[in-house]
Amino acid sequence: MIQDIENSRIPKGRIDLIGFGRLGLRVGINLIQVHRGGPKEIGVFDGQKIDGGDVIFTMKGAKIGDYKTDFLKKLCTHEENFRKVISVCEDINENNLDLIKGDVVVIQIAGGNTIPTAANIIKHAHKRGAKTISTAGIFGFGDEKIEVKDISEFEDNPAVDELRKQGITKNHLIVTTNKLLRDEEPITPYTLEEVATQITKTSLKLLKDSYD
Repeated sequence: MIQDIENSRIPKGRIDLIGFGRLGLRVGINLIQVHRGGPKEIGVFDGQKIDGGDVIFTMKGAKIGDYKTDFLKKLCTHEENFRKVISVCEDINENNLDLIKGDVVVIQIAGGNTIPTAANIIKHAHKRGAKTISTAGIFGFGDEKIEVKDISEFEDNPAVDELRKQGITKNHLIVTTNKLLRDEEPITPYTLEEVATQITKTSLKLLKDSYD
């Protein structure tokens, strides 16, 4: 009986990580380590190559000049019939949304005005019946309260307000410290670790719900 239960706890479904920088790598490493469940496939999307500023990558053994998404594929040493990383070395835009196939889609893009792109990704994912998560400010020294809740529940977060203006008003989860660029605080490794933990736990729960 115990053996049958253990055998049933196998990876299922797919989680897509859109944007694979300092936060994305942490989430990706968490996901490939999940045992007795978790995703069978992890899609990672980012067109950037590793440079000298990507310290978390080089600390883990990555080579400068390699694509970021290929690095997670290298780290994932599972047999592909157990867990597979699908590396897509390009940025998602309105012309390649069909590449996104996850049951859960996690948006972690940063730099410039990413709101319109995030909104397009969310709308596309919802049409497919996928569940979605994104960040809305993850600045802070590391002792901030990290909130995870539906976009409809937030007040006084300009990043959330901008996403609402793009038509995303419900059924989308936001992870945030409620600290933004305007607050003139850094993004520390401590904050990134905590945010990555929350994203990992939340995405796994959403994936499990999709298959229950």
